[in-house]
Amino acid sequence: MNFEILGDVMQTVDVKLRAGESVFTESGGMAWMTGDVEMSTNARGGLMAGLGRALAGESLFMTSYICRQGDAQITFTPEVPGKIVPFELKAGESLICQRDSFMVADETVELKVHLQKRLGAGFFGGEGFILQRLTGPGTALVEIPGEVREVDLAEGEVLRVDPGHIAAFQPSVDYDIQRMRGVRNILFSGEGLFLATMKGPGKVWLQSLPLSNLAAKLSRYMPQRRG
Repeated sequence: MNFEILGDVMQTVDVKLRAGESVFTESGGMAWMTGDVEMSTNARGGLMAGLGRALAGESLFMTSYICRQGDAQITFTPEVPGKIVPFELKAGESLICQRDSFMVADETVELKVHLQKRLGAGFFGGEGFILQRLTGPGTALVEIPGEVREVDLAEGEVLRVDPGHIAAFQPSVDYDIQRMRGVRNILFSGEGLFLATMKGPGKVWLQSLPLSNLAAKLSRYMPQRRG
């Protein structure tokens, strides 16, 4: 995939296609495009796969964009302020992402549901039991709210983090939930009852703007319904 990411706070990405090349995205993901492009919308992988994607925050149907002749350019935009992060995945290489983070990918990339195996991580991990799993080969673009920090964990190294700040991680990272210690910490720290523990080896991508925090902040300024 040939692409160019533009902007800072509210980025856009121009995906450039040659004749015969194609990419896929969730329905409604395209902002504008030029060139001879054919759109094909379907339940990619079948109905059950589509239902799984819907549970993971994506649309039931996916749309493929195929350049029929010449050159074409398709622009995609994120839903909230943040960063568009590209991942070059080798054959069989996977990345686990938060719900609704997938943006656009090569046709060769597989998008599936990832289920949390541990009850603690599922109930209290911020994203619930259902995440997204992207598997190569190919390039995938992911949208992450806020700024992005990449942490490379060594074997056995542990990172403790508010679950809402986890944007993506490699499957080699062990993800679990740990209860906050100390009554005063639980009652007065404002950090909630649980922290996520990410144990290496592997990479973790952290976001500065959890959507739950943004929604809570904005809700203070929303008119309240009465009656």
